[in-house]
Amino acid sequence: MIDKNFLLESDFAVDLYEKYAAQQPIIDYHNHLDTRMIAEDYQFNDISEVWLGGDHYKWRAMRANGVDERFVTGDADSYSKFEKWAATIQCSMRNPLYHWTHLELQRYFGISEVLNPDSAKKIYEQCNEALKQKDFSVRGLLGKMNVKVLCTTDDPTDDLRWHKAIAEDKSFDIKVYPSWRPDKVMAVDDGDNFRAYIKKLGDVAGVEIKNFADLLTALSRRQEHFATHGCHVADHGFWDFPDKEFTDSALETIFANVLKGGSVTADEAETFKSGMIFHLAKMNDKMGWAQQFHIGAIRNNNRRLFKQLGPDVGCDSMSDGKVAAGLSRILGKLDEEGCLTRTILYNLNPKDSEVLMSMAYNFNDGSVPGKMQYGAAWWFLDQLEGMRQQLEILSHGGLLSRFVGMLTDSRSFLSFPRHEYFRRILCNELGSDLKRGLMPKEEFDFIGKMVSDICYNNAKDYFRF
Repeated sequence: MIDKNFLLESDFAVDLYEKYAAQQPIIDYHNHLDTRMIAEDYQFNDISEVWLGGDHYKWRAMRANGVDERFVTGDADSYSKFEKWAATIQCSMRNPLYHWTHLELQRYFGISEVLNPDSAKKIYEQCNEALKQKDFSVRGLLGKMNVKVLCTTDDPTDDLRWHKAIAEDKSFDIKVYPSWRPDKVMAVDDGDNFRAYIKKLGDVAGVEIKNFADLLTALSRRQEHFATHGCHVADHGFWDFPDKEFTDSALETIFANVLKGGSVTADEAETFKSGMIFHLAKMNDKMGWAQQFHIGAIRNNNRRLFKQLGPDVGCDSMSDGKVAAGLSRILGKLDEEGCLTRTILYNLNPKDSEVLMSMAYNFNDGSVPGKMQYGAAWWFLDQLEGMRQQLEILSHGGLLSRFVGMLTDSRSFLSFPRHEYFRRILCNELGSDLKRGLMPKEEFDFIGKMVSDICYNNAKDYFRF
């Protein structure tokens, strides 16, 4: 199934991939990897732990295949879980998990056999035997994929102790940086949880947060802490994009009321979120960080599983909410005040694809190539047609040559062949254009350089690694 020319449908595509894409290092500028595991160079006990231990993509598929929760996140033994996964993967053809799973088996373990119930026991044992070897530790797995830079996703209250430990270990040459993810500071409508979070933020920042100005001071101190640990990028997540006029006095009134135990109306919450993202974006610009806006996820829809297991267990979905007006308001205000930093916009709902592409390009100012980006296919769109569509939309409305490329957005240390998946799709699309005469064959070397840039160089320059 996955042979040398997997997804490459022309000689041009093969040449582009082999000469310009395959050997490029990986910069994974957005993921959710466990930094403690990297710092301690964790050695996995078996393939079920590394594959199923925290991957909600797989959990979601297993539930859909009728697998009881005991075999998904519960207390079933390791092989029983793997056996259920093998049966699920056979039923997941045309889901990207099918390709990703078999790419991972090949690239890490040298296994080309198709995973199904008949092959499960043999593959389980082969993988487990390999995982006993030192070069299959967490750091070994990263090295096998030629990873050079990782950016994890970190809350402002995180102490970043594991990032510090990694940076101080001179035997490890992969750079692991934190990313600033202050979503909880916007959740003014979350009552006691919000107040508890503000108290925690103040404690770690050494600031008694009594008003909105104190909140900004605490956040600024934490940004400085992140900067000392190599932070290059901020990340912000939204259900939809807030769209309210605001003043600092209004933000202060809303914040003060909540700190005293009051509640907020829906309009007040949206006003606060509009103002908060504006101030956070100004702070990102002051730090010289790029910022990412991930828009359109409704999280923890299954309240039963949320109460039982917590967040990030495979129960999130696309929002159908508004995005354009609020983005226009915030980006325009930042641009007017001269504090709009490099920004990447991602959508989860495909209805918003052209919206975000066209919105991003309103605010390029000639200061940095590709300053405003329409970002990679994200989450539910991170699949064959979703990636193709993202490349098409970006190409038709912007400059594909300035694109900063793919990321894993993953909690799995076996997820890095997803970069290869993207690179093959990219090369196939460009190869198809060359074959059809839509791009000149005389520019093949430039097109090849464009491939290398998208795979590695653009991200290196954009995020200033």
